[in-house]
Amino acid sequence: MALAKAILKNVPTSPRKMRYVVDMIRGVDVEKALNILKFSTKHPAREVEKLLLSATNNWKEKNQGLNPEDSGLFVKEVFVDGGTMLKRWLPAPQGRAYRKRKRSNHVTLIIDSRVSPHVEEVTEVEEVEQPTVEVAETAPKKKTAAKKPAPKKAAVKTEEKEKPAKAKKTSKK
Repeated sequence: MALAKAILKNVPTSPRKMRYVVDMIRGVDVEKALNILKFSTKHPAREVEKLLLSATNNWKEKNQGLNPEDSGLFVKEVFVDGGTMLKRWLPAPQGRAYRKRKRSNHVTLIIDSRVSPHVEEVTEVEEVEQPTVEVAETAPKKKTAAKKPAPKKAAVKTEEKEKPAKAKKTSKK
């Protein structure tokens, strides 16, 4: 079963707004996705609806003789990438200008069918008796000796040497 892919480039909508629409149809059946897009109030939904119809037609071309309704088409993968950005300016106070970025995006939509057309019939397999293998008796495992605690270090006593006190200087008056 071949995948069908459709790409829409340079849509004059910000990628963020387009992702809201695309997230609604990811992993959904094609018929249900078309209904979601048709009744959506978001402006980019019209563009994605056209793209989904295009991907469905691409699938029909790749899979001649198969009915899309019986194949269980669904939106396998859909993602939005940022496109070119037009940079414009808006007048601002005190002779300045603000930059305005008019964003665009690219949408890629991939559909696939849930049902595979070539389902092979499963034939019954005769059960074959497997010879039983006798397991030889094994010797019991050795017990490991308990670990001895580490020897304690002898406490080293250092005698502090007393330093001679410094002589105080006396001042004569």
